[in-house]
Amino acid sequence: MTWNSTMSSGYSSLEEDSEEYFFTARTSFFKKPSGKVTVSKDVEKERELRTEFSREEIRQRIELYNSVTKDHLKMTLNPSGVYTGFIKVQMDLRRPVTVRGGQRGEEAFYLPRGVSNTLHISSSNTVKQVIVALLRKFTVADNPAKYALYKRYRREEQVYVCKLADGEQPLFLRLVAGPDTDTLSFVLREQQTGEVMWDAFSIPELRNFLRILDKEEDEQREAVIRRYEGYRQRLQEALREVRGPS
Repeated sequence: MTWNSTMSSGYSSLEEDSEEYFFTARTSFFKKPSGKVTVSKDVEKERELRTEFSREEIRQRIELYNSVTKDHLKMTLNPSGVYTGFIKVQMDLRRPVTVRGGQRGEEAFYLPRGVSNTLHISSSNTVKQVIVALLRKFTVADNPAKYALYKRYRREEQVYVCKLADGEQPLFLRLVAGPDTDTLSFVLREQQTGEVMWDAFSIPELRNFLRILDKEEDEQREAVIRRYEGYRQRLQEALREVRGPS
């Protein structure tokens, strides 16, 4: 058996109300893919042939997956037919997030871009549940509907990024693609809505954004003052050299 790079973009959910989101998480950094990146905003345009496997086919694929994985993040097939495993999700958020537990109860700040999280999930967990699990991990109070999970995959030396539907199952995509993250990786981003939908934010979130802007404005003002103060000092030194000792 060899890995088939075709992934089911329409594989439906098995259990919408599953509570097994993850039990381990750790931080690492994704290697940036080489080549040109093409972003697909339309799920339907990138929807590929749906694929379902028998239990025996799943068992064989899991055995093959575990035999070639290099990071010891193996999959396990349970007697019920549901299998569990790990996925890595890269955090690629451009806007600040609202986090619980700050001095003011909730605070907004920027998460480092490029950081990834390793989640342990089951084959029944959906994209929507993975997003909720990631936000819980980082104690993010924002509405999960503001975010979307994307798959990044390579085809004929070209890198594509495609938004996943809420009901798709990331672990199934991981199993089909194999463990190589250059073949398939997952990225969490804000929903691509074009203009910022300010109505979707709460009053505390908007106030946090204003505090961030005020802080950035103060930092920029101080940087400009320091720069021109340096210019002033050098000009004064140059004038003293030209005039000579008085």
